[in-house]
Amino acid sequence: MTLMQKFLGASAALALTAGTAAADPAILFDLGGKFDKSFNESAYNGAQRWADETGSSYAEVEIQSDAQREQAIRRFAESGANPIVMAGFSWATPLAEVAADYPDTKFAIIDMVVDAPNVRSVVFNEHEGSYLVGMMAAMASETGTVSFVGGMDIPLIRKFACGYAQGALAVNPEATVIANMTGTTPAAWNDPVKGSELTLAQISQGSDVVFAAAGGTGVGVLQTAADEDILSIGVDANQNYLHPGEVLTSMLKRVDNAVYEAFTQGTDLETGFNVMGVANEGVGYALDEFNAELITADMQAAVDAAAASIAAGELVVHDYTADETCPALSF
Repeated sequence: MTLMQKFLGASAALALTAGTAAADPAILFDLGGKFDKSFNESAYNGAQRWADETGSSYAEVEIQSDAQREQAIRRFAESGANPIVMAGFSWATPLAEVAADYPDTKFAIIDMVVDAPNVRSVVFNEHEGSYLVGMMAAMASETGTVSFVGGMDIPLIRKFACGYAQGALAVNPEATVIANMTGTTPAAWNDPVKGSELTLAQISQGSDVVFAAAGGTGVGVLQTAADEDILSIGVDANQNYLHPGEVLTSMLKRVDNAVYEAFTQGTDLETGFNVMGVANEGVGYALDEFNAELITADMQAAVDAAAASIAAGELVVHDYTADETCPALSF
């Protein structure tokens, strides 16, 4: 099964190839593309894991502009794809418009809530995972200054930054946390040059560990950190492999699991509100052969103890999106 994009003039029309099988699942990636080495790629990995394990196929599309979103959803629904999974909060508005028109189709959206009987809304406790890597950053820092580069300046990304700052200050109350956002439009997710510039500016202010939550922009952050010989922290997918020995860890956001589970449930997809956090392994940190030498036993023990406390409800990390305030960072 394939999905083609036909470009007519300045706008792109989305068309499914003939022969689309009913009830095969579909995934719609967000801007930045499925190989962004971050959020979209994690979603792709979940879909591909399902396909590899089942031998089944799925449809997919990588949109080129926001204007294509509603049309893409409708094309999939009309083709019989079920369930249809959307990666990213920007799908919320078109999905809210479309869902009622296809009551027999199950939809899943990641990172936003759409209140409809045939929609599964998957959200993550990013602040919890960010707290854990913030602890690691502070423990690894030699300057006492760590930093954060976000993509689009939205509450969701501030949620990452706020959790990160809380974790860093929990380890070192005297730490300085610098936070910058790449921009205010979707272009902020795919601007590695701007990510590099922000990282250099943060290094000039003393940062020796930088956490990127910026989609494709983060590739520039990690590259510049490696070039300047400071540590970086990846996001969403495990990005440790990009610069072995230079990436301290990655804040894992198991978008892959969310997609895999939706595809596995198929047309019996359980709809409603679904939260993935530390307690159900929805978020965490990455430890592998690429960063093992950077993480000491004491660091791992401290972070694992904090994770256990979060899972047990003993440690509550403030969620920026709850009230749009952060006790550890000013935006």
